[in-house]
Amino acid sequence: MAKCAICEKGAHFGIAVSHSHRRSNKMWKSNVKAVRVKVNGGTRKMYVCTSCLKSGLVERA
Repeated sequence: MAKCAICEKGAHFGIAVSHSHRRSNKMWKSNVKAVRVKVNGGTRKMYVCTSCLKSGLVERA
């Protein structure tokens, strides 16, 4: 699973509990995109979460 290159946000694991209280393993995936980014005057492809893109921490190429 991909991780954000800026904030290192990745997948979260836990237990989903149904209405009848049966428990099963669950994975919540973060919204991570492959994006071309400006880095040190050049462009590079990185995995970045959408919250970092929205907040302006990363500049798209």
